[in-house]
Amino acid sequence: MKIPVEYYLWLSLALFCIGVLGVLFRRNAIIVFMCIELMLNAVNVLLVAFSTYLNDAAGQVFVFFIMAVAAAEVAVGLAILVKMHDNTKTVDIDILNRLKW
Repeated sequence: MKIPVEYYLWLSLALFCIGVLGVLFRRNAIIVFMCIELMLNAVNVLLVAFSTYLNDAAGQVFVFFIMAVAAAEVAVGLAILVKMHDNTKTVDIDILNRLKW
């Protein structure tokens, strides 16, 4: 019994929309980074689903590289957040204008 690829499409669409809404409406930088990761994972689910549906491993290999880039993004993003918190004592992204000086 196989799960239809449309179910994965709808799951990926829902995860991506939740991520976009989180990026647009949240002001906490940690939440914004988590929503970006959620959007990347939605794309990964879709790539794996289509890769399995088409019997081609290229999508799954591409997911591996996306996960590696996402891990690097998390490391750099958390380093930026730590320095931002040291300078401003908050992680609110509206306060980032203070870092221009």
